Amino acid sequence: MKRTLLWIGALVVGAVLGLLGLDWLNEVMDFVATVYTRLFQLLAVPTIVLAVITTFATFGSKGSGRIFGRTLTYTLLTTFAAAIVGAFLYVLIAPGNLPAEALVTNDVTESTPLSYKEHILSVIPNNIVRPFLEGNVLSLLLLAFAIGIGLSKLPETENKTIVVKGLLGLQDLLFFLIRGLIWTLPLGIVAFSAQLSAQVSAGVVADSIGKYVLVVLGGNIIQFFIVLPLFLLARGLNPIHVLGKMMPAVLMALFTKSSAATLPVTMETAENRLGIRRQVARFVLPICTTINMNGCAAFILVTSLFVMQQGDTPITLSTILLWILIAVISAVGNAGVPMGCFFLTLSLMSGIGAPVAVLGIILPIYTIIDMVETAENVWSDSCVAAMVDKSQSQGA
Repeated sequence: MKRTLLWIGALVVGAVLGLLGLDWLNEVMDFVATVYTRLFQLLAVPTIVLAVITTFATFGSKGSGRIFGRTLTYTLLTTFAAAIVGAFLYVLIAPGNLPAEALVTNDVTESTPLSYKEHILSVIPNNIVRPFLEGNVLSLLLLAFAIGIGLSKLPETENKTIVVKGLLGLQDLLFFLIRGLIWTLPLGIVAFSAQLSAQVSAGVVADSIGKYVLVVLGGNIIQFFIVLPLFLLARGLNPIHVLGKMMPAVLMALFTKSSAATLPVTMETAENRLGIRRQVARFVLPICTTINMNGCAAFILVTSLFVMQQGDTPITLSTILLWILIAVISAVGNAGVPMGCFFLTLSLMSGIGAPVAVLGIILPIYTIIDMVETAENVWSDSCVAAMVDKSQSQGA
């Protein structure tokens, strides 16, 4: 709550500073905003790569078990459903473009559009270093997926343990740096807000951002109250009963904004209130906390489409389908990263040269979005655990 109030206060201060119309102050704010954008880009790409690798390396080895297979199946089905709902609402509500003067582009150069064949070839790396140097996020995701699965299939040897521990250590280091960046984030919000208010008509921004928020939150609400209950009904479970029993965990997730912090309550509630068998709850829920990110998939998809649209990228059906897949893979790889969805989206957008300054406008709103998304994620975790338990009991 304190952080939310601090961010809102920073947003207001920045807006006031931008409205003063002082050229020297605007230049300072532009400089600070650029510094934060570059720091975001610095940390985002290695974060998403390490998250995907460690997720698959840690849990992929459990894939031989039937229970893990069912957990993964339900996770992917619900996550794809969340992304598809977000895509449908985005097309239906159609958020508009921000004014051109509000977008700060960084060395964007015109290029000849690639054919589908050339686009696919550009994703397949022929040099392990080049994707990092070029910021080719699709290539990096492909590499991360391959390395993670490869590690999960290796026999349990000392060499494998050293490699996995090294990757986890690097991930811990990145988390530490990210926490430090988040601690200083109010300064960045002041700069982004001042930059925005100095350049843009507030009415136009409010209309465009308002529709964007409507898409994100509307998708979460539909997933929470319609889509996930339909999954439960399909497995012969009463969604009202399941939600009523799991409500303590869902409410805690809403206020803590952390699935990991809520996990002990989720497990206790699932076992003692909902009656899920201990061996199922204690196996499925920790995995779901790591890979079952319904809200994150929807956020990545909708935000990516919105940011790309601001960079004049045509939002076609093929673009939407491609980014549904990317959003799901990225969300599954979001292994407990602080502000993970935001940083994952930033990584993807910076990799394709989209106007990432738009994310500075979204950032102050993200706290509210994060609360709803986390509650949805824990509710989805509960649904997956209940469906797996029902499948295990029926042997089907």
